[in-house]
Amino acid sequence: MEIMKNININFMGKRKLAMNFSALLIVVSIASLFIQGLNLGLDFSGGSLIEVGYQQSVETEGVRNTLSKAGYDEAIVTHFGSAKAVLIKVAPREGLSNADLSSDILRALRIADSSVDMRRVEFVGPQVGEELREDGGMAMLFAIIGILIYVALRFEYRFALGSVAALLHDVIITLGVFSVLQLDFDLTVLAAILAVIGYSLNDTIVVFDRIRENFRRVRNGSSEEVINQSLNQTLSRTLMTSITTMMVLVALFFLGGALIHGFASALIVGVVVGTYSSIYVASALVLAMGVSKADLMPVEKEGADIDDMP
Repeated sequence: MEIMKNININFMGKRKLAMNFSALLIVVSIASLFIQGLNLGLDFSGGSLIEVGYQQSVETEGVRNTLSKAGYDEAIVTHFGSAKAVLIKVAPREGLSNADLSSDILRALRIADSSVDMRRVEFVGPQVGEELREDGGMAMLFAIIGILIYVALRFEYRFALGSVAALLHDVIITLGVFSVLQLDFDLTVLAAILAVIGYSLNDTIVVFDRIRENFRRVRNGSSEEVINQSLNQTLSRTLMTSITTMMVLVALFFLGGALIHGFASALIVGVVVGTYSSIYVASALVLAMGVSKADLMPVEKEGADIDDMP
């Protein structure tokens, strides 16, 4: 850690390059969200989720072709945990109950392979999925508004704008990764994104605290130099927090099972992007908005000098 104390990286000197890179990622993410959208999981889209097992390894393409011949062209087929287990997601159909739908799919699969067995069936109605989608979006919006108010009261409005911009940056890019790769987006992923907001905010608050402290303590030096000094002083803490968090998330991703892959994936992307944004988005925007030493000095009360006189 002694090496980290003597490190002096010119973070703000590369801020224009970093901001252009962030702008590119945001444009790609938004474009993908509009063009491809999110691959909504059963929690949001509604429908039936059917897990079937085979005696030997099976290709998802063959299962998909079998279901297509049975009239389920829209069925989404993926492996679950191993090549012998398959997850099938289908939209609800009028006139068919959940039990009838799962029985019909199992009957179609057994025509191609009689060894197929049903392991589980889950069903979420489209109305429930819509309510979950709306409630999840509102939860994210209220979290961001609350953070804006909190940071504005604790620091200064430019710091509030910088922190919220960094949070939006993290959320959009994380959603963009899920859209580009078409990863399942379900309630666990939404919970992970809300956790990313908290993680990114915590990292940003630590950096902002040090920036405010240095603006009040350092007499000489430009705003860019003070922010650079603050970022270097908090770098060891930032890296240690990110590395230890990533160790846990990687373990969850590889050892936690298929059900937690989406949650772990969202947090891994969010931690990487959140660490980056605390340095190159939040701090760079505060500098771009012209924060200075005078903005952060404590306000002196009128008559304080008179009160101190004997």
